[in-house]
Amino acid sequence: MKFTVTLTTGLIAGVGLLVTGAPALAAGKNTNSEKVAKLLAPAQELMKNKKYTEALAKIHEAAALPEKTPFDHYTIAEFGCAANIGAGNYAEAAKDCEDRLNGGFMPEADVPKQVHVLQALNYQLKNYDKAIEFGQRAVKAGTASEDDKNILAQSYYLKGDWKGTLKAEEPLVDAEIKAGQTPKEGQLGLILNSCIKLEDQACQVHALERYVAYYPKPEYWATLLSHVVQQTSGNDATTLEVYRLMQEVDVLKQPGDFNEMAQLALEAGSPGEAQKTLEKGFASNVFTDQRIKDRNTRLLETVKKSAASDQAALPKAEKDAEAATTGVKNVGLGLAYFGYGQYDKSIDQLQKGITKGGLRNDTEAHLLLGIAQLKGGHKEDAVKTFKAVKGDPVLERLASLWVLHARAA
Repeated sequence: MKFTVTLTTGLIAGVGLLVTGAPALAAGKNTNSEKVAKLLAPAQELMKNKKYTEALAKIHEAAALPEKTPFDHYTIAEFGCAANIGAGNYAEAAKDCEDRLNGGFMPEADVPKQVHVLQALNYQLKNYDKAIEFGQRAVKAGTASEDDKNILAQSYYLKGDWKGTLKAEEPLVDAEIKAGQTPKEGQLGLILNSCIKLEDQACQVHALERYVAYYPKPEYWATLLSHVVQQTSGNDATTLEVYRLMQEVDVLKQPGDFNEMAQLALEAGSPGEAQKTLEKGFASNVFTDQRIKDRNTRLLETVKKSAASDQAALPKAEKDAEAATTGVKNVGLGLAYFGYGQYDKSIDQLQKGITKGGLRNDTEAHLLLGIAQLKGGHKEDAVKTFKAVKGDPVLERLASLWVLHARAA
């Protein structure tokens, strides 16, 4: 899957800054020779009236004169830079603007603007090496704007330098996040697609996490969770946890996933959750094949009977859990209440079970507690609980993803 990359197209803002009027002929210490000044004076007036083609004719005459001084060359390049931009002759403009920059007479205060214009012109012309050169120059000088930095990253990307793209774009995104800003979706796309090109799995996952943190679309979640599914290694309990998050972020779509989640929930001791899963599958019309539909209809009937029997036994189960010396029965009861959507009761039992200890899997209990807290409307408590999930790398990873979901919700 290719992710959104919004590249700058058309003429970059800022290239036209030099043609708001016309360059001035110098006076004082640095002056032009008489013949050059005589040709550039009418060019100046023509440019003021936006008659760039006519102005260029005069500028070219001046350029053809023999015995010009270094300052003449500089001034002709300055006029050519502005007039060619105005006329839309960007290749010629790039040459003249660079000659002006390197001419030795440019006021230091004008250098950052000229570097910006050269970066923009070369990007426009698809001269990405040159665009990178001027972008890096602005960054090193500390004069690069956010747009300059993004254009630098895009130049690396369009050149096919994926490592260069990451080196340019990641610090910019990091700084935006640190400042409390939301990075643009296109910026994240540059990073993720570069990670994909580099076949760097860790890089891809990190980029996807940022996608779902700021743009929690189902397609982004689906791609991210596909990476997590690869880590479950056939562990039923972990697979059920992945399915729970998939269902929460609306990426549980395949009939086989609904069926497997329902069976895993039933086997784990959560018939209520199994029933809700299958009912959602039917409501979403995922079971289109008649044989699959019939199979899941039979499973739903079995699950309903199990849920009814389980609910009738809850009062006794609660007494047994309260009397137990370990927290195993409390956690089992908390799971049952979770399946029936009774989240406050689920939270209470899970907390009691964790406190008592002696659990088969304390990590799973903490993760389930966090989910129950979030679904019960206790977001801050849920985030704290998710952060306390330790001991299993996959469950820790799922907990961190639940934190992202919680914060984006």
